[in-house]
Amino acid sequence: MPEISRFFGIIITINFFDHAPPHFHARYGDQTVSIAILDLAILQGNMRPRALALVMEWAALHQAEILVDWERAAKGEPVMPIPPLA
Repeated sequence: MPEISRFFGIIITINFFDHAPPHFHARYGDQTVSIAILDLAILQGNMRPRALALVMEWAALHQAEILVDWERAAKGEPVMPIPPLA
């Protein structure tokens, strides 16, 4: 899974050739979630509320960039890094 961002111990990835709907994965320690890019709904998994709030804040700021990376990964193209939360 290519990493597209990392901040505050949270790792954000997108899989190559992954299934619809467009989504990304977030990992914080042993907790993982899959989040839909278009509406930022949690598709699967769970995460501590504070970490999840940071992921959602980051995703809202970079939604268009995440979608571009999804489209690139769906074609098997390299993804671009996205700035972390500061």
